[in-house]
Amino acid sequence: MAAISPSLSPFHAHFTRQARYHMWATHRLLDAVSRVSDEDYKRDVGLFFKSIHGTLNHLLVGEHLLWYARFSKGTSPMLALDAEIEPDRERLGQALKGGAANWEHLIAGWPAERFDGQLDYRTMKGVPQSLPFAATLAHVFNHATHHRGQITAALTALGQPGPELDWVYHLQLEAAEAKKP
Repeated sequence: MAAISPSLSPFHAHFTRQARYHMWATHRLLDAVSRVSDEDYKRDVGLFFKSIHGTLNHLLVGEHLLWYARFSKGTSPMLALDAEIEPDRERLGQALKGGAANWEHLIAGWPAERFDGQLDYRTMKGVPQSLPFAATLAHVFNHATHHRGQITAALTALGQPGPELDWVYHLQLEAAEAKKP
């Protein structure tokens, strides 16, 4: 874990922490999901995207293929939010881990004033949209937390242990790591 440079803006510090938490939580969730049978993994458990598999694919679409493209390239791909981009659960997990790892580097490259600007993109219906940049970035991480919570509830309903994903646990781990010589 690299320290957050004191010369960066408060937004850089906040969103870098969010990106690191996001990566940590994604890994922990996928580790818990790996213990679920293939049948339960694809079972309709009443989630908005039906199964754990469907919800993980939604995270790949929404976070990595749509929002990351909007923030990193200024493009707005047209994808269905329920598209099954990756049918293989192992490759899907790797894509989610890799995608989560991309955010910290992207955030570090933005000038401080970027956070005070707007994010211009096109909605899924092709309608131009302009939203506050920092608030929309917060949405990306909040959205992932929302769906990780749904998957955690599904794991519990399937008789599996749900991972502890509270951000405060990650902050405590980072604080302990920072104290190590």
